[in-house]
Amino acid sequence: MGSTERIKNVARRVAKWHDAGHQIVVVPSAMSGETNRLLGLAKEINADPDPRELDMLASTGEQASVALLAIALQSIGKEAVSYTGWQVPIITDSAYTKSRIQSIDDVKVKKDLDAGKVVVITGFQGMDADGNITTLGRGGSDTSAVAVAAALKAAECLIYTDVDGVYTTDPRVVSEARRLKTVTFEEMLEMASLGSKVLQIRSVEFAGNYRMPTRVLSSLTDPLMPLEEEAQSGTLISFEEDTHMEQATITGIAFSRDEAKITVRGVPDKPGIAFQILGPVADANIEVDMIVQNISVDGKTDFTFTVPRADYDKSMKLIDSGVKATLGATHVVGDNKVSKVSVVGVGMRSHVGIASQMFRTLSEDGINIQMISTSEIKISVLIDEKYTELAVRALHKAFGLEKG
Repeated sequence: MGSTERIKNVARRVAKWHDAGHQIVVVPSAMSGETNRLLGLAKEINADPDPRELDMLASTGEQASVALLAIALQSIGKEAVSYTGWQVPIITDSAYTKSRIQSIDDVKVKKDLDAGKVVVITGFQGMDADGNITTLGRGGSDTSAVAVAAALKAAECLIYTDVDGVYTTDPRVVSEARRLKTVTFEEMLEMASLGSKVLQIRSVEFAGNYRMPTRVLSSLTDPLMPLEEEAQSGTLISFEEDTHMEQATITGIAFSRDEAKITVRGVPDKPGIAFQILGPVADANIEVDMIVQNISVDGKTDFTFTVPRADYDKSMKLIDSGVKATLGATHVVGDNKVSKVSVVGVGMRSHVGIASQMFRTLSEDGINIQMISTSEIKISVLIDEKYTELAVRALHKAFGLEKG
């Protein structure tokens, strides 16, 4: 949706699917850069604008997009009607700038679809119980699309973006990275939370919760490419039973440079110590990820945790100025030049030796592991940031991800 010509291309693509007999609902985002432009204007007037008014402002970007797309569809002979989130309505809670969808009324939309119209609905926004316009936060258009698809019990939700699918890792780091034909919701959720920027985390959660098959496709392909070819392209995010998990132990390598590590040294090793350290951090709305507590020596221990790099200074100040003295810790040290590298795959459930292979590979390249965390389908390690790309390339090769 970056220009009027791109909008015309979207209309041609939508018309192709509609001509094939499909009922189509389109959920576009704002035109490229428009949301940032609007929010920038607000910040020029007030450095700390009221969240309700920010939502009122930001929602206008999508309103322009749906009207323009409906006009483009009408210009090529398609009956189309556009709606804002509050016209549907899409009901959300009242957490301005980061609302969550509570319900969607599908009556009006189904009536239009049955009449042969293409329905275009604003992404990213809704309305709370008091009639206030709300927005879902960054990436909210993907979440809106999945939610609308789930409400309408659609056969599939197609997410068109600037990449042609989900890859085994970032192709900019590993040129041999391979596009995946299928990936499970669990794997996609882990990869999204671990740094993959293909889809917004909440949209994957929504799709998984409502068992909505979701396909990631490229918006940069020829809009008139054969429907059969387009329907099989991209990456299908589906259910574990629909994929071939035995074919691959590891699905992908994810990484995030948005990491920082904080260690509180010499704290008493007693019940409640973790809460006393992390409680104030949580109260400051700072998310904690990896956690390690060392073995006790003479009744004292070291406690290490990671936070988003953007929250590093705030976290250090919080711990150093308050928690350190309260607990009688000897000192607090931090490092905001670390990154997290993860191997992800549902095949881990039925294969052994993944951790040892990962650790051996990193060791052979001289990469020291600072922290480790695991789940049923993921192993993550914290390493020095300068070794990020080396680690990703080595692990991608070690697990044979380029072979398919």
